Amino acid sequence: MPRTFVHRERVRFGDLDAMRHLNNVVFLRYFETARIAFIRDLFPKHDPAHPESAKTGLIFAEGHINYRAPVHFDEDVAIECAVGEVRRSAFQMRFQMKVEDRLVADGYGWLVGFDYQTQRSSRLPDPLREALEAAST
Repeated sequence: MPRTFVHRERVRFGDLDAMRHLNNVVFLRYFETARIAFIRDLFPKHDPAHPESAKTGLIFAEGHINYRAPVHFDEDVAIECAVGEVRRSAFQMRFQMKVEDRLVADGYGWLVGFDYQTQRSSRLPDPLREALEAAST
């Protein structure tokens, strides 16, 4: 069974759009924060704030979000992440966002190994790929 990770966010007033719903861009920001926390939990050496400290890092290459229900001010959003498919140089991160039992969004993103010296995609480092594969089964 795949390992899951849950990150929580409280909706701030500044996260709302003109219709007083959670802004669509903020859904992506919540997913980003959750997936970074999950990757750091799986692989503590990952430091997205200092990519220059490692020869390779990760870049977010693709994202898909299905908006299921509106989210409102001061609601507690649980973002559940799980590792999907793992490839040689990329992996999929799946997510669901819920407010209590109400599904408000789901989707996935693809992250790609990236060599900062050559500015090209690269193989995922073996220790990271192993951690991702272990979490996906």
